Amino acid sequence: MSQQPTPTPPPTPAGGGSSPFGGQGGGQPGAGWLGQGSAGAPAGSGPDGERARTALTRLRTEVGKVVVGQDSAVTGLVIALLCRGHVLLEGVPGVAKTLMVRALSASLALETKRIQFTPDLMPGDVTGSLVYDARAAEFSFRAGPVFTNLLLADEINRTPPKTQASLLEAMEERQVSVEGEPRPLPDPFVVIATQNPVEYEGTYPLPEAQLDRFLLKLTVPLPSRDEEFRILNNHHRGFDPRDLRAAGVSAVAGPEDLAAGRAAVRGVQAASEVLAYVVDLCRATRQSPSLSLGASPRGATALLATAKAWAWLSGRDYVTPDDVKALARPTLRHRVSVRPEAELEGVTADGVLDSVLASVPAPR
Repeated sequence: MSQQPTPTPPPTPAGGGSSPFGGQGGGQPGAGWLGQGSAGAPAGSGPDGERARTALTRLRTEVGKVVVGQDSAVTGLVIALLCRGHVLLEGVPGVAKTLMVRALSASLALETKRIQFTPDLMPGDVTGSLVYDARAAEFSFRAGPVFTNLLLADEINRTPPKTQASLLEAMEERQVSVEGEPRPLPDPFVVIATQNPVEYEGTYPLPEAQLDRFLLKLTVPLPSRDEEFRILNNHHRGFDPRDLRAAGVSAVAGPEDLAAGRAAVRGVQAASEVLAYVVDLCRATRQSPSLSLGASPRGATALLATAKAWAWLSGRDYVTPDDVKALARPTLRHRVSVRPEAELEGVTADGVLDSVLASVPAPR
């Protein structure tokens, strides 16, 4: 799906705005993406951090040259890159999930590889394997597609659990072990997996242990009528989604900008009241009668990390409760399990998280 560059929305007032991912929460998507700090709040990331933020804020416009109205998903992908985390993209076929990843990779001058997960895919097809070289009379390692910067794991739930599990070491340790020898993966390394939310026949749902390895779960919605018209108009005018260069997509940031951004994010401060708020939110999910599984301490650390990244993108060197609210749903929705009887009543993970956000008092 394609479009002309999406105009950057005007900045929202400091301390206000809605979550960039929908639902409850604050954050300042306009201010952050324009590279401006909140009123009276120093960014505090130094010259390198400022340059990195300026470069990363151009990503949305660059990706917007070929992708329609998916600013929230692009924001989530950038947050994951800053946190060195992995992303699960969920959306029906044809909403530009693959195109979004390819455009993001081109905009960051990163290498990307795609694996189409199928029922007959083997672990060695992902990680690589030893191949006998008859000429040299020895075995040599042939690297699999996992050796890249952005790995697009397309329809990850269509492959059996043993192949899904071949990504566990890569996602957690950022290395692959073959015949007992660990082989480091490139830096940055991010897995962006996709799955179809409406088709379950012939699929293998990811186990909770692997879902927990994903930093964010982002939903990719269907476009609005105006956005769909722009998609059709661009294709009518000859847009080819396989030729991003012809569409004008070029590198506006690079690995050095990500490294500088990560260093700046590590310097973002969080008051003890905000830390306690994150803890209370996660503990509240464990006490919800609608959930059989609540967010773990890993979920709490993930929520803090993503909130810090969003605060930095918004031009601040400190985390607010609104930052935590803005990232709560994409960070926690895949870490909780709704009870079957609650599902029959129409309860969803996002609905439970909205209730938790409404019931847990935020610090002032």
